[in-house]
Amino acid sequence: MSTETRDDVVPTTPAPDLLHLRADGVSLVVDLDGGTLPRVLHWGADLGDVDEAVLRDLRLASRPMPIGFPVDGEVPVAVVPEQSAGFLGTPGLTGTRDGRDFSTAFVVRTHTLARLDDGTQRLDVHADDTAAGLTLDLVLELTPHGLVRQRGTVTSTADGTYALDGLLLTLPVPAVATELLDFSGRWARERSPQRTAFTHGTRLRENRRGRTGYDTAFVLVAGTAGFGHRSGRVWGVHTAWSGNHRNLAERSHYQPGLLGGGELLAAGEVRLATGESYTSPWVYGSTGEGLDALAGRFHRWMRARPQHPRTPRPVTLNTWEAVYFQHDLGRLTELADAAAAIGAERFVLDDGWFGSRRDDTRGLGDWYVSADVWPQGLHPLVDHVTGLGLQFGLWVEPEMVNPDSDLARAHPDWMLQVPSRLPRPARHQQVLDLAQPGAYAYILDRLDALLTEYAIGYLKWDHNRDLVDAGHGPAGVAGVHGQTLAVYRLLDELRSRHPGVEIESCSSGGGRVDLEILQRTDRIWGSDCIDALERQQIQRWTNLLVPLEIVGSHIGSGTAHSTGRRHALSFRAGTALFGHLGIEWDLREADQDQRAELAAWVAAYKDLRGLLHTGATVHADGVDPSHHVHGVVAQDGSDALFAVVATATSDALPTGRLTFPGLDPDATYHVRPQPPGDVVDGLGSHWLSLPWWTPEGVRLTGRVLAEVGLQVPVLFPEHLVLVRATRV
Repeated sequence: MSTETRDDVVPTTPAPDLLHLRADGVSLVVDLDGGTLPRVLHWGADLGDVDEAVLRDLRLASRPMPIGFPVDGEVPVAVVPEQSAGFLGTPGLTGTRDGRDFSTAFVVRTHTLARLDDGTQRLDVHADDTAAGLTLDLVLELTPHGLVRQRGTVTSTADGTYALDGLLLTLPVPAVATELLDFSGRWARERSPQRTAFTHGTRLRENRRGRTGYDTAFVLVAGTAGFGHRSGRVWGVHTAWSGNHRNLAERSHYQPGLLGGGELLAAGEVRLATGESYTSPWVYGSTGEGLDALAGRFHRWMRARPQHPRTPRPVTLNTWEAVYFQHDLGRLTELADAAAAIGAERFVLDDGWFGSRRDDTRGLGDWYVSADVWPQGLHPLVDHVTGLGLQFGLWVEPEMVNPDSDLARAHPDWMLQVPSRLPRPARHQQVLDLAQPGAYAYILDRLDALLTEYAIGYLKWDHNRDLVDAGHGPAGVAGVHGQTLAVYRLLDELRSRHPGVEIESCSSGGGRVDLEILQRTDRIWGSDCIDALERQQIQRWTNLLVPLEIVGSHIGSGTAHSTGRRHALSFRAGTALFGHLGIEWDLREADQDQRAELAAWVAAYKDLRGLLHTGATVHADGVDPSHHVHGVVAQDGSDALFAVVATATSDALPTGRLTFPGLDPDATYHVRPQPPGDVVDGLGSHWLSLPWWTPEGVRLTGRVLAEVGLQVPVLFPEHLVLVRATRV
């Protein structure tokens, strides 16, 4: 559910009842014939500049043969499917008015087509069902990047209260889409891919965590058999909502395939009195040849937003795994000195600076600087950090409260709860009910005061528990919907008051990652796990939706705190390089050689971030699961950086040639190892020589690199090297 306003719409004009929208290799054909809700006849590859006669014949040729249908004649499947049309799959709109008006039959009264200033084509549809006492306003957009997005607004126009149970928005996919990809996950293992066959019936993914979730479907993808990053036609949807939501893939007799999404509403959560409205979240759709193409549409759209970060993403030192709750001015100033010496540009003070917060059992919600730990406030540390030329950042968790806190003792009614009980605690904390005006005003005032008093350029905004038994107000009605909207309002207001402050969406790691929270934040924390092996997969799949410059990726100490694994610095740093690079390590304990190597990686990141944070991400589809090639190619094809990653031992020794995709096929490239990722820590460094592994490298065309590939160094497991390709 977006709070944005659109004042960039050019004057609208009535549109024909058959529309062909085109952008960036995508066609969207929308049929509004007969006054029923819009049906999408085609969403996929560009159909070219076809005339109206062809479109009419496409409509005719698309009508199914009504064999065994539940009603006579055609069963149209709209973007909001209706049972009154004969559709017996998952309905688009569900709800009742005291048991009545459970089924709708909307009639389109007006539809207009507009082109926004940014080139987005926007279809607005107004429909009503006078018998049910409801109106439905749909917005369907095709961006210049070929991304489809849609949302709907339901308004009650009759007497009584309409209890809305859900509003689902769908897009069709063809019968050739026979496989599904979605995601599972948990804390420290977010976004783990899983594939299933796309068979008859419904695959429903519901998230009830009160935040986006570790195990959200994330992007629900349907594709041709065996689709990969570079091959196979794919269609995917993402529901942009930071609370409870659902996604589904459905195949039935009425439609070869539907993908859909919307908010998951609890019983009684949205009740519309006469004249009241509900607006759904945006549901996004992306399609292309391979997952890299699907991801690229999301990335280009995000980068085109006015609020997208434009300045170089600063190297960030975060104190959490360095000091945890052990805050001490001398220790932290030494850490800041060490960070500045290796080239860091931002210093973030994590949990433990406020109230009685010496561990995670107390003090949460008391957003006053601790006089015990910081008798002069944070000024000495902030002044030292900014005096070194670093930006200062601060950790907060505004939506949560410890029962052992001054706030909870003063306002026990400010916690989300049902009347008879508090939810079971998680991490010794409860959720602050921000839909209550008093709680909202308190948090806004405290954060505003901190940002006003101190030179804070960055907030790490955490959210460390699911919303369980989340009742709102004295009556304890379902509160996740209202809480989500209140968080959006809070972020919007803070950004309005402090436009220069960047905000990270952290939620026990990567538990709140969606396109609506990213309308209000500048970065997400990919995972609390910074084990480089785990991060290879977490970052790979997070990147399916989110561009690299938005994904916080840190270099940890030699032993990963979340798994106990030990990795070479080159593997840790080379993994973190492909993101918004940071450091989470007590550098006071690093020796001079480690600091020198780390400084070299920081310098390389600064040199490469212009490419990494604007280019297109690519992934090779290899046959050896132990080795993976991924990289970034400049939008004009002039430059590229690839990582060759060994996650395990290979069945073959040597591994054979690996391909490097995404380059201009007809251009010649100077290909060579990229320092400091040119050091081979593996079998190749001891027994074998690789003739081309020199600064002179080789010169090959993009087509040769994509089709034939290169022999790469033989690596020990959990190591990587970097390869640079520059157009000659």
